[in-house]
Amino acid sequence: MTSTWLALAVQAAAMGVLATVAVDFWAWLLRRLFGMASLDYAMVGRWLGHMPAGRFAHAGIGRATPVAGERALGWFAHYAIGAGFGVCLVALTGPGWLQAPTILPALAFGIATVAVPFFVMQPAFGAGVAASKTPAPAQARLRSLMTHGVFGVGLYLGAQIVSVVAGN
Repeated sequence: MTSTWLALAVQAAAMGVLATVAVDFWAWLLRRLFGMASLDYAMVGRWLGHMPAGRFAHAGIGRATPVAGERALGWFAHYAIGAGFGVCLVALTGPGWLQAPTILPALAFGIATVAVPFFVMQPAFGAGVAASKTPAPAQARLRSLMTHGVFGVGLYLGAQIVSVVAGN
């Protein structure tokens, strides 16, 4: 029984990693086709790197003292969060969904994950709730929603791949 749950968790995490790859591909396309910059994951690493010292929020994360290894830490966190979200989706939908995935739960969950940047990361980075302190809040919100929608589609596609690889 334990090995079954472990295998399921590994599959769910793999699905989340694949969905994160989809997000990174989306960001690459936006940068390549439209010159749109995406989140600098070094800033995620900087934020996390300040936490052991008790610093959880910043007036502006870009002005905070750099942290050794912040880029690597940020990228690791980006993929670890994606994997964790994959596990959460399967925990919510049940293992049957991973064996026969459908788009709606993945897309809805992906879009719901925008709550993390809106209410945790953006305020902690000094950008305000839902990017309210940025120069173009509506544009920032739309981009976040689109990115998390892509994450949801990536969860579905990742589940399809994991299902085939696992022989479901």
